[in-house]
Amino acid sequence: MDIAVPREIKNHEYRVGMTPGGVHELTRAGHRVRVESGAGAGVGFSDEQYAAAGAELVSDVEALFAGAELIVKVKEPQPEEYRRLKPGQVLFTYLHLAPDEAQTKGLLASGCTAIAYETVTDAQGGLPLLAPMSEVAGRMAVQAGAHCLEKAQGGRGVLLGGVPGVLPARVLVLGGGVVGINAARMAMGLGADVTIFDKSLARLKELDALYGPRLKTLYSTADAIEAELARADLVIGAVLIPGASAPKLVTRAMLKKLPRGAVLVDVAIDQGGCFETSKPTTHQQPTFEVDGVVHYCVANMPGGVARTSTLALTNATLPFVQALANKGWRRALSDNAHLAEGLNVHNGKVVYQAVAEAHQLQHVPLEQVLMETVGDGSDI
Repeated sequence: MDIAVPREIKNHEYRVGMTPGGVHELTRAGHRVRVESGAGAGVGFSDEQYAAAGAELVSDVEALFAGAELIVKVKEPQPEEYRRLKPGQVLFTYLHLAPDEAQTKGLLASGCTAIAYETVTDAQGGLPLLAPMSEVAGRMAVQAGAHCLEKAQGGRGVLLGGVPGVLPARVLVLGGGVVGINAARMAMGLGADVTIFDKSLARLKELDALYGPRLKTLYSTADAIEAELARADLVIGAVLIPGASAPKLVTRAMLKKLPRGAVLVDVAIDQGGCFETSKPTTHQQPTFEVDGVVHYCVANMPGGVARTSTLALTNATLPFVQALANKGWRRALSDNAHLAEGLNVHNGKVVYQAVAEAHQLQHVPLEQVLMETVGDGSDI
């Protein structure tokens, strides 16, 4: 199979969809891997390393896309990228389509087959290709929040861990999943006073058993969140509904409860954000202020630690890339129901129900797509 690895072009995105080690695994299996020149430079992988692994280096990105059967990326395609896609091509990357109507329509118009990292599942009900970046983002959320709390950054001027004789910062974590628990661990490690919210009593019991009195747990309701905001220095939004838009847990009106200079870090921004006042920002301009509250809403947080993130992500994605390359997308999805959950768009149709509902589009069941008569060559 002809596999393409383009350079990421989103603002301050340095990650790359495949390491030289991953390329070597694919080329020794007989696949042709073409990598855009400079694609790995941001994380310390040189063109020479890719060439030594068997990749062909390509400087013409139009040619790179045009000749590819499978395109492996990190971030969702930008407008100039999804306009290069065509029927018969498979795109494997993060998509986050529910809050992004323009990208959804662009992928539908292209006719490509788009498989999203963030909706691939596992036997335990987890999201194995989202989890590595959720771990990174959860830990980064505390770093970013601590920095934003500094007075020079517009924050309250509060040290997260306090000092002897001075109370530590109070941190609220909304969501007890992978992002939330990694954020809580980092905040506790820095000495903060941490409270975590979740709607699953089983999860709250698990966290209580793990961390005891070091971590306060609260059942998540609007009233409970609002009551705690008045005491909060840092609020981390870490909720996720797979493939769907994030619920708005903090409204504009609720901002008045927060102390002036408090910080909101919205890790759910890729799925539309869980604060009503959130809007995507970049590493170049990461924050903005609403009603005296600092908002950090960077849509590709793990890109800030691009080398760690690339290695963590590609460790998880490589087996799925190998399956797609070795079997073709249709057989790979038929053989692996968890990988099949990643199919969001195919041949101008929305396959993932939450995306269809978000944009009021017709939903075509996965089973119907997998049973279609092969005629477009897109499964090889």
